[in-house]
Amino acid sequence: MRKISRRLTRSLATALVVAGVVVTSAVATTTQASAHHQPGSRSLATVLAADGDTFDHNWNDYDVLTNAVGAVLAAKPNSPVKVLANGNVPLTAFLPSDRAFRLLAKDLTGKWYKSESALFTGLAGLLGVDTIEAVLLYHVIPGATIDSRTALRSDGATLKTALPGGSIRVDVISKRFRIVRLIDADPNDRNPRLNRCALDINKGNKQIAHGITLVLRPLDI
Repeated sequence: MRKISRRLTRSLATALVVAGVVVTSAVATTTQASAHHQPGSRSLATVLAADGDTFDHNWNDYDVLTNAVGAVLAAKPNSPVKVLANGNVPLTAFLPSDRAFRLLAKDLTGKWYKSESALFTGLAGLLGVDTIEAVLLYHVIPGATIDSRTALRSDGATLKTALPGGSIRVDVISKRFRIVRLIDADPNDRNPRLNRCALDINKGNKQIAHGITLVLRPLDI
C-alpha cells in the first residue's frame, strides 16, 4: 500500500485537466462566485491527501476511497479520475466513507470485512480496476460547485456525472432537517444520503465534496 500511496501522490500532483469534461445538470450554474469573492483552487486530491490514506479503525473517513483513486491512477495514469487533482476545474464529488464501501462489499459478497485493508483488497479483486474507475467517476459532477445550501434547493434535479452517460437524481426529503437522498442507476438497492456531518468539504474552493452514507451504483450490481 505504501507503493500505491507514493504513486497516488505523484499522479495527483502532476495531473492535468481532462479535456471536454462538462456538466449539463440543472444546477450547473447555481453556485457561481460573486465578483467580490473568487473561489480558491485547492483540489480535492489535496484534501484527501491531507486526511491520509493509511488504513485504520475509523470507518467514517475515506481511506478506501483514497486508495481506490491511487490504484486507478497507478494502473491508468491518464484516467479522467485525475481531474480531482486540478483545483481550477469546478466539480462536486460525493465521497463514500469506508463504512459505505464495507456495506457494498457485504451486499456483493455476503462477507463482513473486519479491517479496511482486507476490505480494499477484497473489493479490488472482485471488481477490477475498470469497474472501480467507473464507480469513482460516477461520484463526480464536473463543472458545478454544488454546496449543501444549493443541494437543498435542487429537489428533482438530474446531475450528469463524469462517467459517460451516467446521471443521478437529487431527492430532497426534508429541507428543515437537511436530509438529501441521491437516486442512482441501481433500482434494487438503497440509495445513499448526504452525511449531514460531512457537508461542504473544501468549501470556498472550486472543488467541493459531501460525504455520503452508501456507494452510488452506476448500474444494477
